[in-house]
Amino acid sequence: MAVLSVSRMASRRTVARSVRILGVASASAALALGAAGNALACNINEFSAEAKCDGDKGVITVTDVDPAGVPATVSVYLQNNGADAKKVGEQVVKGSREGTTITFTENWKPNAEYRIHVKATPYVDEDIKPNLVTPATACKTEEEPPASTPPATPTPSASPSKPAEETDTPAPEPSESESTTPAGNAPAPAAGDSNLAETGADSNTGVIAGIAAALVVVGGGAVFFGMRRRGAKSDS
Repeated sequence: MAVLSVSRMASRRTVARSVRILGVASASAALALGAAGNALACNINEFSAEAKCDGDKGVITVTDVDPAGVPATVSVYLQNNGADAKKVGEQVVKGSREGTTITFTENWKPNAEYRIHVKATPYVDEDIKPNLVTPATACKTEEEPPASTPPATPTPSASPSKPAEETDTPAPEPSESESTTPAGNAPAPAAGDSNLAETGADSNTGVIAGIAAALVVVGGGAVFFGMRRRGAKSDS
């Protein structure tokens, strides 16, 4: 009887010890599975962002590779000097092992900076690091203005136009001598010239008469000086 009692007590202790060991192992496994489940449920490292071009328009894409498919709210903000300048948009994404991508339409400028925030309660509530910086080249290049067409060369007319000086300059006024004589009429002859014209004398008659008068004066002077010389000789 005593031996049987000791045997039963030993078996009970063994069972209790085994139960305790099994309980500790189960708790440890539960904790490990819980931690693993939280790690696998959703993580900020499972999200990525990229600036792309859709034709000549810009877009921003966010991809979620969370295999658990936990719904996450993604918000995109344009940054200016480290602060939010505007909110581009907000969408909900359910990740997958292959990756789920959502697209935000945004005509981004080259080298612009965007902040992407992810919130998946109770797992994630933070930004994708680092901030997204767009490429240095825009999706649509600025078109150069067309070259200006040179003005057409004017075609010369058949008959050249008169210069402005000839058409606009008034005719000069006649001088005093010209205004006294009517145009197209010869000057009227003097009263003394009419007899000469009738006798056939030309217009040189006045010149000849002047020369003759001068000769008469010279001859008279010569006679006067000659008579004085003779008188002086006779007195001596």
